[in-house]
Amino acid sequence: MCASGAVTRSTLRQQIADALRDEVLAGRLQPGREFTVKQIAEQYGVSATPVREALFDLSAQGLLESDQHRGFRVREFTVADYRSLVEARSLVIDGVVRGIFFGAGLSTVQRVGYRDCLVSVRRRAQEAARAARGGDLDILIGYDLRFWRELGALVGNTYINDFLHRLRVQAWVFAVPYLRHEAAARDWLWHGHQDLVAAVTLGEHGAVRAVLDDYRTHALNWADRLAAGELGHPRRGGRPAGEAPDPGTAQS
Repeated sequence: MCASGAVTRSTLRQQIADALRDEVLAGRLQPGREFTVKQIAEQYGVSATPVREALFDLSAQGLLESDQHRGFRVREFTVADYRSLVEARSLVIDGVVRGIFFGAGLSTVQRVGYRDCLVSVRRRAQEAARAARGGDLDILIGYDLRFWRELGALVGNTYINDFLHRLRVQAWVFAVPYLRHEAAARDWLWHGHQDLVAAVTLGEHGAVRAVLDDYRTHALNWADRLAAGELGHPRRGGRPAGEAPDPGTAQS
């Protein structure tokens, strides 16, 4: 089933959560940054209740950590966290590839339906790839997340799609500070979105696997470089021994 393009009414709680998530993804709320419900409520000019609910929602999504006495803090991911994100994402996607696109005995009508859905996904892929090649991180993040979200909708399982989306958002949160700090970030932004759509459209299992393997390898190679001290820390200016960015988000 194609992802719905219908406009839905969001609650104040959702609006605050979305706004804070965007602040984190844009790098304006850095990992480790602490704040309280009162501070956020004053910033947005709203009551404490929807703010508290939004912050707990983001904590449940793994983007914030809560402390009973100090409030909330933007989560700081380690290289181990990052590698776990990549591996979990790869394992789930591998199962999806084996199932929905090439197994499951899809009827002709279903296959036509998937091709129709891929028209929108293809547009997202074009924009994401263009942004990656141009090094435009702000545009890339939005299109990349929408690309994978719409592609994942073809699975027809919202639990799987939501899980993968959560992993990608976390990976982007991890990547953004490094990508904004790295002068050669453009060289590390994965732009194989269009190749993946082309392979999925044709139903070429080997080609899909090759693109996804490149996606995973690209991300882990970046992690290796960072762990080896080849890239500086975005805030300290040093060489971190245990943290890494996600070119898989940058490529994700």
